[in-house]
Amino acid sequence: MLGQIGSKWLDRLHQQLAKALRAKGWSQMDIAKSTGSTQSTISRQIMKPLLPLGASADESTVDGWAEEMAQALDQFGPGASVQRQRLVFEFQFKGNQTVRFDKTLTGLNLDADQASGALLRRLDWSTGRLDLRRLATYMPAVGMNVAACLPEATKTDEVAAYPGRMTLVDNVLRRHETPEMGASHHLASLLLQAKAVDGEKCAVLNLKPPTLNGLVDQGDINYISDELDYKLGFAKKGTLEPHAGRLDIVLDEGAFGWEPSLYILAPNPMDLVDRTHAIIDAMNTE
Repeated sequence: MLGQIGSKWLDRLHQQLAKALRAKGWSQMDIAKSTGSTQSTISRQIMKPLLPLGASADESTVDGWAEEMAQALDQFGPGASVQRQRLVFEFQFKGNQTVRFDKTLTGLNLDADQASGALLRRLDWSTGRLDLRRLATYMPAVGMNVAACLPEATKTDEVAAYPGRMTLVDNVLRRHETPEMGASHHLASLLLQAKAVDGEKCAVLNLKPPTLNGLVDQGDINYISDELDYKLGFAKKGTLEPHAGRLDIVLDEGAFGWEPSLYILAPNPMDLVDRTHAIIDAMNTE
């Protein structure tokens, strides 16, 4: 675990653990206390995009490891007292309770089937981090979906999404089954169009755009773009209009029989959730 590569493993692990615990309702101070860090460091880890490792197998392992650690720590709760930490990570609590994590990182890329499986798991983990209180106002009438693909994807059946649409029922996000490859032609098509313009973007979800007097509030959308330094593109009935350079959000103003949509783009499902929360917060403060 020494050297530059080991440092990247740990940086991504710390980031994912901080993001996962924050999504579970932990304060930044609680996370800092339990992980031996500081509040300012935790704040930076949560806000920064995930650090790429250059090996998809390692990214999948580290992301899964962080999710396991977050679930275990959450069971003990933020008030538990961690007595010591060791590499590979071991959390020892009062009462002689110990949780230990030991994973092997190889630096190898996953084969196609393994990479697709890891993508599906990451999509499912990230969807579970969506803040339903934030989402409620911007849930599309036809439902929401989340899609993601690997960097080399070129066809809609190489894009993962949920069968059907997600809806809020009694403040619970109802997902139809687990994500599958090729489950959403519309969202997959939009993602691939955006990816052809900005090759970094491999994840997307749809929200209801802000409205004013029943119409899309273009001023609010422009405010979001300026405030967050996100590059805005436009689509008409799911077809992306010509665009060059970075692309972060796409507005489809809708038409007769076609619901308006605001598409959020990100490099991966985890960053997509963070961007979605930031955009909703900006729309609520405009």
